[in-house]
This record gives sequence, C-alpha cells and structure tokens, in this order.
Amino acid sequence: MDGINKYNEFVALHKPQLESSAVPVHLWPALYRKLSTDCFDAGEALQLLLIDYDEDEDEQNDPDDDSNARPVFALEVAREQGIKASDPQAIYLIDHAWTFRLNSARQQLEQYPQLADRLSAITGVDLEHEQRVDKILRRLWKYCHAYSLSTEGLSDEDRMPIWYVMDEVGSAVNHSDTPTFRLVPLLHLNTQTTYSLLFPIQDCEQGSPVTRDFVEYVSKDAPQRSALLLPWSETDLSAESFLQVEPSADYFASGHIPETYPTADETTVSEAPARCDPLKVYAEYDVVRAHLTAPEFVLVDNKEEADVLWLTCHYKNFAELAVETPHKFINQFPFEYVITIKDLLSIVGRRAAPEHHNAATLETYPAWLPTTYNLSTELRQFVAYYQQRAAKGLDNHWIIKPWNLARGLDTHITDNIKQIVRLPATGPKIAQKYIERPVLFHRVELNAQVKFDVRYVILLKRVQPLEAYVHRKFFLRFANRPYSLDHFDDYEKHYTVMNYQEQAQLHHIKCDDFLELWQQQYPKQSWSSVEWQICSMLYEVLKCASKAAPPCGLAPCAQSRAVYAADVMLDWTGEEQQKSMQPKLLEINWTPDCKRACDYYPEFFNDIFKLLFLDEPNNESFRLLTADGQ
Repeated sequence: MDGINKYNEFVALHKPQLESSAVPVHLWPALYRKLSTDCFDAGEALQLLLIDYDEDEDEQNDPDDDSNARPVFALEVAREQGIKASDPQAIYLIDHAWTFRLNSARQQLEQYPQLADRLSAITGVDLEHEQRVDKILRRLWKYCHAYSLSTEGLSDEDRMPIWYVMDEVGSAVNHSDTPTFRLVPLLHLNTQTTYSLLFPIQDCEQGSPVTRDFVEYVSKDAPQRSALLLPWSETDLSAESFLQVEPSADYFASGHIPETYPTADETTVSEAPARCDPLKVYAEYDVVRAHLTAPEFVLVDNKEEADVLWLTCHYKNFAELAVETPHKFINQFPFEYVITIKDLLSIVGRRAAPEHHNAATLETYPAWLPTTYNLSTELRQFVAYYQQRAAKGLDNHWIIKPWNLARGLDTHITDNIKQIVRLPATGPKIAQKYIERPVLFHRVELNAQVKFDVRYVILLKRVQPLEAYVHRKFFLRFANRPYSLDHFDDYEKHYTVMNYQEQAQLHHIKCDDFLELWQQQYPKQSWSSVEWQICSMLYEVLKCASKAAPPCGLAPCAQSRAVYAADVMLDWTGEEQQKSMQPKLLEINWTPDCKRACDYYPEFFNDIFKLLFLDEPNNESFRLLTADGQ
C-alpha cells in the first residue's frame, strides 16, 4: 500500500509536466519506478552507432567548417523483438551531460577539461584542435535545449533560461520529419534533478533508427519550419524575399491588456483653472519622491487627491480618466508601448522610409534604424536576408534581444545562424543587426578604445500636434574592455550597461566633461552636428509613432505627459576615406532609471515637472525637438 501511495504522490506532483509534454499515461508507472531506482536501462533496448561517412562525403566536408557539421552518432533499436509503442516499460531516462547558462558556457568549458573532452566527443570536435572550445560552442546548437524556472519570487536573473546537453545516448537521437520516438524534459521534483524522457510513438523493429522531430511543435506545412530546422537540415532561402510589411492592427493589440483612450472631444478638454496652491503629486517612483523639492509641488500619499499621477505600473483607462477626473495629469500616453517594445519600435521606425532597402547594398531604411527582424513572425524573411548578406560577403553579426526585457537579460551577439534560430525557444526575440563599426571612445585609464552609447531623456507633452523635448544633459555609458569583433560572450567588451553587473566597474563621465574629451578625440566631428542628427531622428520616430491610429500608434490625450529614455549608438558608415557618423536608435525605455541624472543634476525632476505640468519654458535645460533637428 505504501508503494501505491508513493506512486500517487509522484503523479500528483508531476502530472502537470507529464500532461503538458504528452507523456502517455501507460508509461507513468515505469517512469516512477526508474526514477525511484535511478534506472538508466536504455542500453538494454537501444544501441549507439558511430556514423561512418563514405570517402566522397568526407572530401566534401570541411572539418573546420562548423556551419554544416554532421552528427557523429546515431541511435537504433537493438532488441531482437523490437519495441512497441504500447509497451508499458518502453520509457527511458536520459541523463544530462552538461547544464549551463549561456553567459558562462565558455568559462566552464575552459575551466573543466574533462567536460570539454566529453562535449568534444558528442559534437565531433577534435580533442587537439587549438580552437576546440570555439568549435564546440558553434556546434552546440544541434545538441542543446533549454528550460526556465518559473517559481514565484525568483528574480529576472534567476528566471533566465537554463540550457542543457543530453548524454551520449540522448545526443545521438537525430532529426526526422517522420520520427519514431519523442524526447521531452522532466524536472523530477523530489530530487530537483532534470532528465529527458525517451519513448516510442510507433512500433519499431530491430535496427530501426531512433529519431525525433526537433520542431514537433510546428506543423509540417508551416512556412517557418524549414528555417527553424536549419541547425539539423540545411535550407537555402536566399532566393526568397526578405521584405518586411507592416502587420495589421491585431498584431499591435495582441498580447496587451486592452486600453481605452479619450475621444476627439475629450482630448481637447479645457485647461485647469489657474492654481494658487502647489500641484499635488502622487509618485510611486522613490527617486521622484526624493528629488521633487520645488515649492510648486507637494507630495501626497493618496491617488484620489493628487493632481499628478507618476506611476511605475502601466495605466490603461485613459478614457475613464478623461471623464471622471479631467484635470488630473498622468505620466503615460495611451499605447506608448508602440515605441517602448522593441519589435513594435522597429515597425514604427520603418514608417519613416519610402522604401525598404537598397537592392545593391542590402542596407535597410531609415538609416538610423538598425535592421531588425521579429524572429517569431519574420523568421523566414530573416533567414533569406541573412543568406543574401552571406552571399555578398557582408558582415552578419546580430544581437538577439527579448522584446520586453531590459538590462541586457537573455541578450546574445552571434553570426551563427544555427544559434539565432534556436534562441527564440527561450521566449520571443528580435534579431537586430549588430553595429560592427561603432564609433569608439578612448578611455585614458585603460589606454583603450571602447564602445559607448548615449542616453537622451525625452519629454513628451502632446502627440497632436507633436510637442516633445530632450534634456540637454545626456548620459553616457561605456564598455570596460577594448572593442574587437570577437568573444561576444565577453559582456564588458560588447555591452555598455554596467549598472546591474556585480563585478563590473561603472565608468562615470558627466556630459560637459565628455564634450571636452570628444573635441580632443574627434576634432573634425563636432558634437553639435551629431546631436542635430540625433534630435532629428528622435523627432522623426515620435512623428512616425503618432501617424497611425491606436493601437498602431500613440493616442492623443490632453492629460498625458511622459518621460522616456532613448539609447543611441554611433556607427561609422561609408568607405574609410569618406566615412561619416550615423546615429542608430537602439531602444526607447519606459520609466527609465533617473537616479544618476538626479545625482548629477539635483534640479532634474524639478525642471521636468515645471515644463510638463506648469508649462514653464526652460531653454537652458531642454531642447525642443523639431523636424530639422534645430
């Protein structure tokens, strides 16, 4: 009876996982027994085969070309009587040879030679190859898989994907469009150990190959299937179109909590009467509470009595706000996510260009927007674009980012198409062309040229007509190591956001000090000219964002005022003798962290609130955005 109780407890704990992975119920008792006794008996029914490619194939296969590296091993049914899908014992535990997070993969392989030896054998990399860690990392995408932890209370960092490579048996299960087995992960909750489960989905005779469908979640006729299968099956899409077309309104609205917005009459609501008393401000952001000290404002703890709501959570009921409290301000605009979510920002930005790309150079437009593809909806077009660039010998490094995570989380730089198509398995991503020729900054204390980016604070007062400003004091972020187009897992070489890295040193330079150093380093490139381009770009993107009606664009709202932060990098364009600097808009952030701004400029929020809510002009602190950047 005790055994039955324990089995029932196992089922109660693991049923959600087993059902979501569609593990047949008749296999559950055997699975329980094998987990309880640590029984790895796949070798009794299956056998590992070393694949012997013939000489012609070997001559065609370049051992140093990792893009087309073929599988080393295969797995087949060894049991004389074969294996039946109905056999209640036919489920096999597969151990995991390596569990890792991508940002520490190289370090682990370099630190543990035995691990690298085992991965070399699994991936077919020569043990003596001088760049074997690099080769393992490039071939990894045929073999690795991912899961995430979703336990309550975990930080964003702890929720980052965990990747794993199965042992030699699991890694030998190759792809087939007509698979004989399935292979799914399972977290054994009693021991907190992750395994994979291998079981047949059809009857197999002795000698039958053990295969799986690596993209079983995609139907056989889905257009993205061949692109998703690139790590295991070569496909040439270079003859296809990579043109991007703006999606329908449904795409902009999907996945978002519905928002209301005021009617045309409500957006022209009369201004509040002249005030003698200070404006009452309800602020959820503690930096505002600490630094809003001007006598024209007073902080309150009650939303109802506030004249200004400065929220850190998304607000959705703008129509109700207009009717019920027409003189209350709020620090958000309806549908502002069209500029603060990365995939939508790229769609909005493309409205600025009359054509998609230059057919000769493949450069996409507008020039200030890095080429960006949505890897969920534009994967096939992306692969076509990548392969056309490859055919022309153009740089193909891409930065793969989640749509709506900040601080560089789950963000990766690579030129490996096999890796790029696998990364969306851990959540929706965009692929954005990596700026391979960034304008660099010389850090004297490092005696090195490093990457940097510039953050401009944007103040949006109204959408129609557009009225927006930038704070004249911009902010700078620097990489900590010399730039070169390699070692893309070296965070301090390729990224500039050091605030959230425990070991990283944050390099501070104030705006005015930077301008002096800039003039020394780039005497022929005046910052005023660069800033003119940046301001023109920011005006253009806001104009594009208000061109379309909601949900495809910002909605007018007389009570809305907002502060955003635009992150910009400078790119060298053109030939060496005639090269010029081109600002590139990386992203626009909602409710940006303004602590450093307040540390540098104590009147930062006082000035912002006076401009946004009291209409006090301040040409010393703010620059009006215009079409010509002046």
